[in-house]
Formats: sequence, structure tokens, C-alpha cells
Amino acid sequence: MKYLGILLLGAPLVLAACGESKFRTYDGPEVTAIVVHKADRQMYLLHGNEVLENYQIALGGNPVGDKQIEGDGKTPEGTYFINRRNPRSAFYLSLGISYPNEKDRADAKALGKQPGGDIFVHGQAPRKKAKGTDWTAGCIAVTNSEIEEVYSMVKVGTPIFIKP
Repeated sequence: MKYLGILLLGAPLVLAACGESKFRTYDGPEVTAIVVHKADRQMYLLHGNEVLENYQIALGGNPVGDKQIEGDGKTPEGTYFINRRNPRSAFYLSLGISYPNEKDRADAKALGKQPGGDIFVHGQAPRKKAKGTDWTAGCIAVTNSEIEEVYSMVKVGTPIFIKP
């Protein structure tokens, strides 16, 4: 009976060692900002002025121009913040972007439309959804391996500057 208890307590440790976790740890310099250059399809993680990492990205299916309304397929441009983490994302892992802000809502309202929402930095789509180079509905996508790294490095509250 004593050995059964030891086996039961040790089982989760053995099982955890069998698979790789998508949740990495990071103990390097703090990411103080994210900068996205849509035209170049690049995203940079910065500590002050130092580039810690950079990634090739995919954008919304209609990538030129600023997001204005729901369903336009555009990735927003401007200053936002990472406002949530989603460990159960349909796109592997994701970090929420604070779009729409007050200006975005007002601009869409002036057009008689909704601004949309649920804009994220996320991993890859399930195979059947990704089509072409810019395949998201307005998000910023990297590979699953890269989003593991980004997810471990970036905290809620980090500013993200999305440039044309």
C-alpha cells in the first residue's frame, strides 16, 4: 500500500516529462514594447531600443490600410496594448490586442458600422483555415514555435505599435 501511494504521487511527474509543453519560461530582459511593420511583415520585441527578437508575420487577408470596420480583413494600425492572454486559443496560443479603442469605435460609428474586435498576436491556423501569405481576419500571426516564445516573453500591459 505504501508503494502504491508513491506510484500515484509520482505518476504526474512521469507523464509531464513525456510531452513537450507549449508554455515556455523566459528570464531575459523585459519586453517593453512590440513594434509591427505591416509593409515589411515584421514584428519586433524590444527592450528599450534593443531588439530582443524579430519575426516574419502574416496579417489580415486585406493588409493594406488601417482597420476601420468589422469584417474588412485589415490589421489595425496605431498604438494599442496587450490586454489578455489566451492559452486555449484556436490558433495555438494568443495575446489579445486592445483594439478597438475609443477612436476606433468613433470612426466606425461615423461610418454607421461596428469596429470589430478580437484582434490577437497568435500562432498558426488549423490547416483548413490558412490560405495564402496574409490569411488572418485582421490578426498578426507567427508560427506555433514562435508564439510559444512570444507568449513567454510578453506580459499583459505591453504596448504594441502597429505601423503601416
